[in-house]
Amino acid sequence: MMKRREFITLLGGAAVWPLAAHAQQAGGTRRIGVLMNLAADDRAGQVRLAAFMQGLQQLGWADGRNVRIDARWAAGDPDHFRKYAAELVALGPDVILATAIATVVSLQQVTRTIPIVFVNVVDPVGAGIVASLARPGSNATGFSQFEYGISAKWLELLKEIVPRVTRVAVLRDPIITSGVGQFAAIQSTAPSFGVELRPIDVRDTGEIERAITAFAHEPNGGLIVTASQTAVLHRDLIVALAARHKLPTVYPNRLYVADHGLISYGPDLIDPYRWAAGYVDRILKGETPADLPVQAPTKYELVINLKTARALGLDIPATVLARADEVIE
Repeated sequence: MMKRREFITLLGGAAVWPLAAHAQQAGGTRRIGVLMNLAADDRAGQVRLAAFMQGLQQLGWADGRNVRIDARWAAGDPDHFRKYAAELVALGPDVILATAIATVVSLQQVTRTIPIVFVNVVDPVGAGIVASLARPGSNATGFSQFEYGISAKWLELLKEIVPRVTRVAVLRDPIITSGVGQFAAIQSTAPSFGVELRPIDVRDTGEIERAITAFAHEPNGGLIVTASQTAVLHRDLIVALAARHKLPTVYPNRLYVADHGLISYGPDLIDPYRWAAGYVDRILKGETPADLPVQAPTKYELVINLKTARALGLDIPATVLARADEVIE
């Protein structure tokens, strides 16, 4: 894990940069905007931005020398998305890095010409961000988070580790297309697993706490947390409620399990920021987003927190442990 001092050093451009940076500097300083969906003090957001900066460094781009980075942190606030999108566009950047659907939508409402490279977006076609994955046809391209089919795997995994579960609450963001799509994928397989689903909206902390507490009053329940920026912002509360009510929970990525969640299955969320640096580099050198295909994850990780399993009184089956990419003791 990157220490705070190392992160600040990286952002400050105090590292030893490749010689290629000096050659590019002769062509003038370029400008990159960054719109993050998390808060500036969120450790996960800092690590992701640092990965992007490292990727740029490896390609010869040095913040403060041949490129200037302007970062904004929206903290999941719709007003901040709109405000910071307008601010970044007003700065006239050569390209903008955007995290999650809401950031891209906010940016495209302000500009359809400045190139946008997005990261960790679910269903960019369904959200109207691009025309197709192979040929985006707009000012945006980047890296999608996963296909909806993975959502059914979360239910399968939950039943595999806790066969007694017959009731499953699905935490989803109902106002985004991916929230609807993920729930639909789970819903399509629920009958074959003999479970009853209950959607829980993740719009605010009060709603989350009331709904999970009410759901936990009846036995044989479990949770599935779908991928959304709102769930990430409220992850501490969600993990704490799952622990308090002894609810086995499957999460969409490692971030939750590192914060004491039970189990996750999903793509790595850090590497796409390094890959995004490659797309930014290509755009700065003259390519256009419309011609750069949207790329999907090539690897999915199964992560298990055994300490949390013990606290829930669960014995994770050996067949599941054998498939795990990481086991947190």
